[in-house]
Amino acid sequence: MAQVRVTVRFFAAARERARVAEHRLTLDAPATVQSVTDALVAAFPDLKSLLKHLRIAVDQEFAEPGDPVPDGAEVALIPPVAGGSPGLFRVVDEPLSLEQVVAAVARQSQGGLVTFTGAVRDHSKGKKVTRLEYEAYAPMAEKKLAEIAAEARAQWPGTEVAVMHRVGTLKPGELAVVIAVSAPHRKEAFRACELVIDRLKEDVPIWKKEYAEDGEVWVGLGP
Repeated sequence: MAQVRVTVRFFAAARERARVAEHRLTLDAPATVQSVTDALVAAFPDLKSLLKHLRIAVDQEFAEPGDPVPDGAEVALIPPVAGGSPGLFRVVDEPLSLEQVVAAVARQSQGGLVTFTGAVRDHSKGKKVTRLEYEAYAPMAEKKLAEIAAEARAQWPGTEVAVMHRVGTLKPGELAVVIAVSAPHRKEAFRACELVIDRLKEDVPIWKKEYAEDGEVWVGLGP
């Protein structure tokens, strides 16, 4: 019988439950996303209760349970996210520069330029936050950011987008994300910037773990 070999990558809460960052599976062909997750639960029982919170990506594209998984594929377990194309889309482990994203989208032809900076707060839900730890599936994150920019350009032609997101340990006051959007007119720039922020939080595989005085939690995971 033919077999399918895949590499599974675990991130954030999924990595903690499995206690590994990567695992290789060999399955009978044809393999599907469902057969991969079934095999993972058999190998890592602690993942079972987490599965309802996860999205699965096959070769850096989100997939459904019945979708096929080809031989040699990379499968990623994506917990809820906290985030060659024109523009600048980078995940970095160093302090961010708003000037860098502004320079990437500034044009004499653009009448509006809007920026957004997201900083770490010192509190959350009444608790004092001591630090955040950001983690990303960087290649897919940068790819998804470029796709979001393409979505913005489709809705508002002429829009330019640049996004940089930081990973690693950040203290209150430090910047986690900087975004710059330019467009021929100001309304389009504002609307496109809002779309980029909202879609980043929905679909870009970047996670944050919040450390407070009474414990730690992966933000967005839910009960």
